[in-house]
Amino acid sequence: MTEAFLRDRINFDECELGFPSLKLDLSLPLVLDLDGTLFTTDTLHEALILLLKLRWRAAWKIPLWILQGRAVVKAQLGAIVREADIACFPCNPALLAFAEREARLGRPIVMATAADRLIAEKVGSRFAFISEIISSDGHTNLRGRAKADELARRYPTGFIYAGDSYQDIPVWKHSSGAVLAGVSPRLAKRVESITDVVANFPRRALGFNVLRRSLRLHQWAKNALIFVPLVLGGKAAEPAAWIHTLAAFVAFGLLASGTYLLNDLWDLREDRQHWSKKNRPLASGDLSIALGIGLIAVCGLGAFGLALAAGPGSAAMLALYLVLSLGYSFRLKREPIVDVFLLATLFTMRLGLGVVVADVAFSSWLIVFSTFIFLSLSLAKRQTEITRMIAHGQDKTPGRGYRASDAPFILATGVATMMASVLILVLYLVDDAFPTGFYHHPSFLWGFVVVIFLWLARIWLLCHRGELLDDPVAFALKDRVSLFYALVMAVIFVAAVH
Repeated sequence: MTEAFLRDRINFDECELGFPSLKLDLSLPLVLDLDGTLFTTDTLHEALILLLKLRWRAAWKIPLWILQGRAVVKAQLGAIVREADIACFPCNPALLAFAEREARLGRPIVMATAADRLIAEKVGSRFAFISEIISSDGHTNLRGRAKADELARRYPTGFIYAGDSYQDIPVWKHSSGAVLAGVSPRLAKRVESITDVVANFPRRALGFNVLRRSLRLHQWAKNALIFVPLVLGGKAAEPAAWIHTLAAFVAFGLLASGTYLLNDLWDLREDRQHWSKKNRPLASGDLSIALGIGLIAVCGLGAFGLALAAGPGSAAMLALYLVLSLGYSFRLKREPIVDVFLLATLFTMRLGLGVVVADVAFSSWLIVFSTFIFLSLSLAKRQTEITRMIAHGQDKTPGRGYRASDAPFILATGVATMMASVLILVLYLVDDAFPTGFYHHPSFLWGFVVVIFLWLARIWLLCHRGELLDDPVAFALKDRVSLFYALVMAVIFVAAVH
């Protein structure tokens, strides 16, 4: 029994009570579909992502494979998927435990999948309870009616079939019983009219919570920086400036969400080996790869549509952000120090976008301060990852360029940039904020220095203790002390202005 199989098992003593008792002859095999049933992902889509990531120079061959038929496409892509990749693919844990229980009782467990034989055999190596494999073979695409005919020929006395989609209806028509894996209520009723449903293993529904986590809507809080130049530039009373800035806010949020999804697609294997990122919707299979790609397209089109409405300068800033973000996702995030500097730059671009859409004077001090404070927060994020990596007995972070021995250096650099950001804030207040005449009582602004120091020091203290979440921004949005500091800063600003 493989290590990956043992890792995915559910304790039978805990979950067996929730399983139905099959009152069917043990000689009837339990036939499992693979994509969307045993796996909560699609192996063909996984293989396509791996091709683009590992062998992107061969992507031009895809149209030639398509011309030769779907079975050929699956065979060519199947050769790219490794056993190490298969070991990370997310499963339906309840169905997995159910199948193992039936195998223990003596029922033959068969996997019948439209995936290519190269993938199916690797899956069979992962799950020791599978006794027979039926799959596509480069010539025949074992799907729908073809699968139904093959199973009816092999098992004339009957079989139990576990599936998840309308394409499985022809198979269920030939079966002695149906096992449903994450099907919709409508499909469940259809199957009930065809054969006996002997078991149903629902999956988490694709609702707002999954979409919220996929798009990382909490990260939109960062985009509030876009409004800072509008307020500090003295245009808070102009409705047109607010409309343009609001459009830029939504556009930037959509584009950032799209790049987050793209980054998650690119890092599927690394995320599945991470202690917290493995729960992200794409990595866990809660969100399909196909839907993820669709959301990326919608976010991109919506972002640039709104940006153009806000003005050509806004669209140009978003295009620059997209280029830098893609560079980070595909390559630069694996370069130590470069990655955190680029993250800080991407944060600061929100201020730059705010300057453009509000049409206010550019403040170099504000931009430099933003770069340093977000550089410190980015280093805190990496320090947290390194600390967690050490706690999990790892020497290197998957998909990153950091090692366990880098922890003291990152800690020292992060604290140094924290103090530098406080110093730059002081210089900004003296050189830029006070002389503008925008503030009636600028002396209140010194409170900003105190609050920023206290907040950043708290972030780094918790980081050093190992009590910080992977993302400092997400932490701050839920941390009462951080929210209190934000309220204090708002009060200070109002007092300085009025």
